[in-house]
Amino acid sequence: MTVTESSPPTETAHEVPVPPPPVADAGGTEVTSSAAFGMRDWLVLITLCCATFMCGLDFSIVTVALPDIGNSLGFSSPGTLQWVATASLLPSASLLPLFARVADLVGRKKLFTLGVALFTLFSLGAALANTPGVLIATRVGQGAAAAMIAPAAIALMTGYFPQGPQRARALGLNGAVMSLGFVLGALGGGVITSGFSWRWTMVVLCIMGAIALAGALVLPVMRESVAAKRMDIPGAVLATLGLFGLVYGISTGGDKGWVRADSLGCIVGGLVLLGGFLLVERRHPEPLIPLTILNRPTIKWAGLFGVVTFGMCAGTTVLLSLYMQDVLNFTPLQAGLSYLGEGAAAMLGGMYVARLLGRFGGARVLAAGLLIQGIGTAAMFALPEHVNVPALIVTSSVMGLGHVFSVVSFITVMTTGVSEEDQGVVGGLSQLPQYVAAIGVAGLSAIAAARTASLAGGSAPDATATLGGLHAGMVTAGIIALVGSALAATMLRKRTAA
Repeated sequence: MTVTESSPPTETAHEVPVPPPPVADAGGTEVTSSAAFGMRDWLVLITLCCATFMCGLDFSIVTVALPDIGNSLGFSSPGTLQWVATASLLPSASLLPLFARVADLVGRKKLFTLGVALFTLFSLGAALANTPGVLIATRVGQGAAAAMIAPAAIALMTGYFPQGPQRARALGLNGAVMSLGFVLGALGGGVITSGFSWRWTMVVLCIMGAIALAGALVLPVMRESVAAKRMDIPGAVLATLGLFGLVYGISTGGDKGWVRADSLGCIVGGLVLLGGFLLVERRHPEPLIPLTILNRPTIKWAGLFGVVTFGMCAGTTVLLSLYMQDVLNFTPLQAGLSYLGEGAAAMLGGMYVARLLGRFGGARVLAAGLLIQGIGTAAMFALPEHVNVPALIVTSSVMGLGHVFSVVSFITVMTTGVSEEDQGVVGGLSQLPQYVAAIGVAGLSAIAAARTASLAGGSAPDATATLGGLHAGMVTAGIIALVGSALAATMLRKRTAA
């Protein structure tokens, strides 16, 4: 496939005020010294953050509503019901590299607008679904649309906001909104399904999509250096199928067992296909993801730490939900309200992380963020069998604060110094960790289940055995985050300094 467009100048079309004299950040990179936003900047930021919030809201708000969905549409089993969530996750993860390159070929604003429009339409279709098959099909559509939105949104953000305090502030608010979307999804899902119907969860997504679409249509025009390029079809097929198999195998293996033929086969097959993808990329003249990008130390290491922070936070959040419902016997609404501390910490961190990035640099903030996340997560070992709201709020808030610092700083490190024509690809790579966070969810859930079974001794697990298993998973997540912090403080800082 060949995509041909004219090659306008690299700079963006919207006029940018003359920046003040540059100053050097902690890594030695020259940045502008002002982080103030004008009216146009706020329009761009609100539009992109609205889309980010919508995608973050999508998964958590549906997860809370699953029991109500199953009863309403008559799903045959919990396994088939789980596909309501999985059907959106799989295309989001597997199609992300493809749409990241498409964003560079056809234009990021075009792809972003198309993705938001499709997401809105599929959300409306999901709200009107009257059979399990129709709902799952619309969820697949939502996931594919999210794969269009995610890389284009980050590439637009790095294109509209110059490297330095403005971009750091924009990414900080975007990271806070992303975390807040997940937290408010858990709360909103409980409120909506308790007071209205699960269909209103889809209506909320539809309304958010309409707001983001209205903003997308009036975004300032950007000139993008899009030269005549052809799509790397073999690479796109291998990357899509490889990621699909890997994420599917990991997602289902936590429930079915990873030694089962279907789960293990998908994982191994996915890894083989991804290995083939790397071989193809070495020889293709227009690779889907240039190996020069993948081999950059800042992208490799920051991407790894992105997987760590997303995987450990997502997995711990699932364990916290089990703790509140299976040990403390919270209602879904009470459990949702318990996440408010984490949401408040995310917003606070998002507002101040830009200042920290400007003063200390991305590598140091990333190491500190993983350290804070690891401490908050490991401290959950002290969560008791009886209700202790202060302990629950403090530990989850500390974890959430560190997570936001980690997310914003790893994306900042990955996107800094990237050429304009590769912003879409790198934007997609920076979003991939949140979609492969199923690794952390499945791994920590398996650890918790194994420890619970060991403590139960073959009998039905009681609250004490369940709590012991959850503690094991939480401590594991904390240790992994702390190890990630140590690695970021050494390996990544050396490479950013170089």
